[in-house]
Amino acid sequence: MPGANGQLRYLYESPTGGADTIEIAPGILWARLPLPFRLNHVNVWLLREADGWTLIDTGAGTPQVREVWETLLGGVLSSGRINRIVATHGHTDHVGLAGWLVERTDAPFAATLVEWLSPQVRLAESQAPMRAETVRFMQGHGCDTQTIDAFREDRRRTHALLGEMPGALERLRDGDVIALGGRQWRVMACGGHALEHASFWCETDRILIAGDQVLSKISPMIGVYWGEPLADPLADYLTSLERFRALPADTLVLPSHGLPFKGLHTRVTQLAQHHEMRLDHLARLMDAPATTMALTHGLFPKAVAEGQGRHALSETIAHANYLVGRGRAVRETDRDGRVLFRRAADEGSEVVAAD
Repeated sequence: MPGANGQLRYLYESPTGGADTIEIAPGILWARLPLPFRLNHVNVWLLREADGWTLIDTGAGTPQVREVWETLLGGVLSSGRINRIVATHGHTDHVGLAGWLVERTDAPFAATLVEWLSPQVRLAESQAPMRAETVRFMQGHGCDTQTIDAFREDRRRTHALLGEMPGALERLRDGDVIALGGRQWRVMACGGHALEHASFWCETDRILIAGDQVLSKISPMIGVYWGEPLADPLADYLTSLERFRALPADTLVLPSHGLPFKGLHTRVTQLAQHHEMRLDHLARLMDAPATTMALTHGLFPKAVAEGQGRHALSETIAHANYLVGRGRAVRETDRDGRVLFRRAADEGSEVVAAD
């Protein structure tokens, strides 16, 4: 019997695992692949077609995930050819095995252009020493040598899970309507978590393959990195939530992490409120000018303590840039080249700290 959490209704209380699958909707199989991170899984979707299958996302490049795919290909997927491999976005846990799986199945690869190119850039960078610009970026945001070295090692471990990307692309664009698994799906390309993240909306059956844009229990990471230090991805993400809010409330949401659920409008509201609370908390931390790393320790103490400091720093910059862009904070650089954030003089004192 489906479980419930507030107004979210889960179709299954327990996930699948390994090469086991659950038919979450007619012709859509759900498989869960292991990840060697604190977030220990990624959901992939196997869409049955008249003459084969379309696969949505591939998982990270580990021997365990390859073994699961080999079992799936020799089992439930053996009833037909693999017609297409689709990526929601270019993060390692979603495309780490894209090149291998395309070569293994001789299937075409589809994604948005940016999400095909961005992993190739990251892969090339991972094969060279960390750029001096990256080091200066982190130093400017208050990171000491020990922290930078820890970030360098975390970067090395993560990028080791990213294999070669497919050499050719079937490009997906926002608003495209494509046939997958016997249904028509509209591509919703949104920013925030990634630059051109693709979700897929089937109006006829009210199913949303959400990727990482709408997750059931956690918020997708919204980060700023050295290549675009003044970016405002949180604005892009909050804008995307309004697009999802426009879909029917009873939509079946298939997220890349967590459990499939219904209650889309409730979840969109929760995600927006989560970021508003985090912004208010960050504004309070800016009562006195502070480096970004100092703000990160105040905003994400648990994540920093658990070794997630690189991601926490990126999220803190994203939230700080959002505050600056709305006149709630001021970004300054001191004589040592350190970036400092402080609350704007006319920012009210009514904000409250997040839980």
